[in-house]
Amino acid sequence: MPRPQKHVFVCSQQRPPGHPRGSCGAKGCQEVLEEFMFEFQQRQCFDTVAVTPSGCIGPCSMGPNVLVYPEGVFYTNVKKEDVKAIFDEHLLGGQPVERLRAPAEVW
Repeated sequence: MPRPQKHVFVCSQQRPPGHPRGSCGAKGCQEVLEEFMFEFQQRQCFDTVAVTPSGCIGPCSMGPNVLVYPEGVFYTNVKKEDVKAIFDEHLLGGQPVERLRAPAEVW
């Protein structure tokens, strides 16, 4: 397997209901992860992009959270509908999606 140019980590943390930190699981991270996998397969970018579910990457109150390396771009409040833009603009186009980036005080 070739080394990917971009590696996407999608928080898939699942905490019990009522947990004080909340979790991306309670905010729809599964459908975000599924959409990343769908776009990954549709675009056949197996040699350039890797998508990995992850544990907590914080901040839980702003999830679902997505982290893209090697740049270290952190996206918060990602929705299924945002995944296409992340692929088009950032993963394949090279420009982070500014409207989804975590505020500077967070990341």
